[in-house]
Amino acid sequence: MEDCLFCKIVKGEIPSNKVYEDEDILAFYDINPATPIHILVIPKKHITTHNDIKEEDSKIIGKIHMVINKIAEEKDFKEKGYRIIINCGEDGGQEVKHLHFHILAGKKLGEKIIG
Repeated sequence: MEDCLFCKIVKGEIPSNKVYEDEDILAFYDINPATPIHILVIPKKHITTHNDIKEEDSKIIGKIHMVINKIAEEKDFKEKGYRIIINCGEDGGQEVKHLHFHILAGKKLGEKIIG
């Protein structure tokens, strides 16, 4: 999508502090972190919301979870724990209309982190 913030980050039009990148996935630090470690993991393919995942996207969604595991190991928060959040749609708090997974770590998490 032409005006999608995350698509522009994927294309390199907007800089990001990358944590991981391959042909399908990009992970980068959130510019407004809710926790000491706040990483966003996105498919490079534009998928608007969780509701828009199609059968053909199942491989990339599975791969995203494997990348999250790799990041948790490499950034050394795997053992202490972390939270993965997907906001879906307006009422779900989704601000950027491109599917993204929040990884929150670096402190003990209460019940409400992202409003």
